[in-house]
Amino acid sequence: MGVTTLERKNQYRTRQGETLEAYLRARPGQHTTAAELCARFSMGKATVYRRLERLVEAGVVAKYTVDGTTAACYAYVGPDQPPDRENCYHCKCQQCGALIHLHCDEVEHLRRHMLDHHGFALDARRTVFYGLCASCRAAQTG
Repeated sequence: MGVTTLERKNQYRTRQGETLEAYLRARPGQHTTAAELCARFSMGKATVYRRLERLVEAGVVAKYTVDGTTAACYAYVGPDQPPDRENCYHCKCQQCGALIHLHCDEVEHLRRHMLDHHGFALDARRTVFYGLCASCRAAQTG
């Protein structure tokens, strides 16, 4: 049986693509944006986005879309990671725009409660809590 175009496309490896994957793999659960990767490795946007999308399709990297104004974040969630590492929630400061990535057992408890008691499945990749970060709260009181 012949190899499909998609299979050939997924097998196509470049040094730049391997560099991106190795960088993300070395930082499991930590988030980065495509712009940060472009700057860090002096790569073009198209190259970075294309490789990230391939990694997302392969299930090696998770893509987190917070809202329409914040760049998507990417994190390594490969097969060697605990299954719960994929559940990352976000807190966004309404004043300064800071984005906080949140892995929290209490929020996981809320997710399970919502499913078990209300039949509603939260999408961790798109769940955002809005409020004020510690710096902005301190500036208001100080």
